[in-house]
Amino acid sequence: MDYRSLGKSGLKVPVLAFGAGTFGGKGPLFGAWGSTDVTEARRLIDLCLDAGVNLFDTADVYSDGASEQILGAALKGRRHAALISTKATLPMGDGPNDAGSSRFRLIRAVDDALRRLGTDYIDVFQLHAFDAGTPVEEVLYTLDTLVRAGKLRYIGVSNFSGWQIMKTLAVADRYGWPRYVANQVYYSLLGRDYEWDLMPLGLDQGLGALVWSPLGWGRLTGKIRRGAPLPPESRLHETARFGPPVDDDHLFRVVDALDDVAGETGKTVPQVALNWLLHRPTVSSVIVGARNAEQLRQNLGAAGWKLTPEQVAKLDAASAVTMPYPRFPYQRQQGFARLDPPLPHADAASA
Repeated sequence: MDYRSLGKSGLKVPVLAFGAGTFGGKGPLFGAWGSTDVTEARRLIDLCLDAGVNLFDTADVYSDGASEQILGAALKGRRHAALISTKATLPMGDGPNDAGSSRFRLIRAVDDALRRLGTDYIDVFQLHAFDAGTPVEEVLYTLDTLVRAGKLRYIGVSNFSGWQIMKTLAVADRYGWPRYVANQVYYSLLGRDYEWDLMPLGLDQGLGALVWSPLGWGRLTGKIRRGAPLPPESRLHETARFGPPVDDDHLFRVVDALDDVAGETGKTVPQVALNWLLHRPTVSSVIVGARNAEQLRQNLGAAGWKLTPEQVAKLDAASAVTMPYPRFPYQRQQGFARLDPPLPHADAASA
């Protein structure tokens, strides 16, 4: 397994991470993702650690805390071998202080996560969404306090817009508080919006991308084909409503290209889709999930090899969409592109 720096930090993370969203199985979304118990979680973590995958991602809202509990129990006795990433900010109850990033909420959320995980520190802690109702200074001062207390090692964000990240980084720099080093983002061949503004921001400011839903909410598993019904085992009809819509023509154009490249490489469709992400600028780690050992082994096979430039170009072309304003002039007009050249695709830009 290859390792990269997490953004502009000294922490090394594996290029593939394991997402524990399938642990617990509570609620309509997480119940559709999976219902892994502690026994099965230990098997999956064994496979991950044997393959060099030591970063495990979860969140307090995943199955209402059950994901953190199961992950902690499965790591008992080997916490030192793992990096734990978790998130908070989204609602965990109906009370007025059960959501957000206030000092009250963050301190309680971190303490609750530590208790559920059975640990005394979190390696990477991310705000799960921007809280417009809490002053940025309050959020960052609280995170600084938690870092100084040894409860958090590194901090990051997820689902923030570019201006929200830049505002908070400016405040952190002003007061000498810890900077975000991670940005957990939705990114896939079916959802390249990350490239428009958040990727250039990550390159400029030193944020490493932790990619979630890299198979486009299950659309790039290789089981969905043009003109064919969803296979009986597919859970796309249960989960797709939680994610961004995808036009059928665009979906099948990408799937056709993936089929071609899979045939050329001898790899599976999801392995090709994941490998494409591994070599994109700013990507520190791609978070993969699995409901069973065979699915996990397949996903782990996405690392350790590279697509050719021609294969990357084929996937780029099939998945390309017109960027929204103000980005589209840079895509279509030479004068704009001269001022802001395209981002590099080399692996050096990923570190």
